[in-house]
Amino acid sequence: MNNAISNRYDFLYLFDCENGNPNGDPDAGNAPRIDPEDMHGLVSDVALKRRVRNYVQAAMGNEPPYAIFVQQATNLNTRIMEAHEKTGGYDEKNRTRQKVDSARQWMCQNFYDVRTFGAVMSTGANAGQVRGPVQFTFARSLHPVLPLDISITRMAVAEEVKGAKSSEDYRRWEAEQDEDKLRTMGRKQLIPYGLYVAKGFVNAHLAQQTGFSEDDLNLLWDALLHMFDHDRSASKGMMSVRKLFIFKHVGTDTDPKQRERQAKLGCAPAWQLLDLGRIVEVRLKDESRPPRRFEDYEIIVHSERIPAGVELIEKP
Repeated sequence: MNNAISNRYDFLYLFDCENGNPNGDPDAGNAPRIDPEDMHGLVSDVALKRRVRNYVQAAMGNEPPYAIFVQQATNLNTRIMEAHEKTGGYDEKNRTRQKVDSARQWMCQNFYDVRTFGAVMSTGANAGQVRGPVQFTFARSLHPVLPLDISITRMAVAEEVKGAKSSEDYRRWEAEQDEDKLRTMGRKQLIPYGLYVAKGFVNAHLAQQTGFSEDDLNLLWDALLHMFDHDRSASKGMMSVRKLFIFKHVGTDTDPKQRERQAKLGCAPAWQLLDLGRIVEVRLKDESRPPRRFEDYEIIVHSERIPAGVELIEKP
């Protein structure tokens, strides 16, 4: 595919959550995810990708070539069948590799999240599998977080009244109840504050296969910078992106072809760029008290430690 990116990227993504639940754990009653050994908070890569998808869907109108494949409450096989219909039709008895490849290519061309994150599309009519060039790690809080389970009161109930067939039956039932029985208790789970760091990677070779372009890359950066502003809810509290450090591999060789090869493969291992304390250092200003806001931290960038052939782009 044409116009795919030709540079490898690694990036550090810092965001925080104040008085909210950044990522509920369904195995723990939707409590904030934590590492039970050290109590550091976690946010899954899936949660971050979901927010990127939501932003792109809102910003680009969910139209090709920026449509979103993995949407809420949809059957993925519908889109896979559509891919076959758009590329010569579906024949259940003749699932050739060429037909699958054509459907997979159509999916990459039309769906932003397929050419960005990849997808398993071997179900239904079968459009194969795609390895996406962009991947995230789980985000992890820099310091331990304290999950709180807070009681709340709802000043109403949602009671199923036996035998009620009209609104008048419900009003009659309400009039017969004590006031205390017409309210109920609930719970909210949150953390007071957490500053999280996720690590990300953009593979130029996989981008060549999916057609992930410079425009797609710029849209990814926009999504990471603005997606929390379009994903507000009372349960998530105040979530904000704080810093995005992008390491672009550009190469060092004087020979253009060799330099292009270096830019694709990279000029330094990811750990050398992304391990906190090596190039980007984040310090708590006062170790004697727990952090409660971003200003409690100090960020230091050691530019002199950036390896040759790598450029640092800092946003915002």
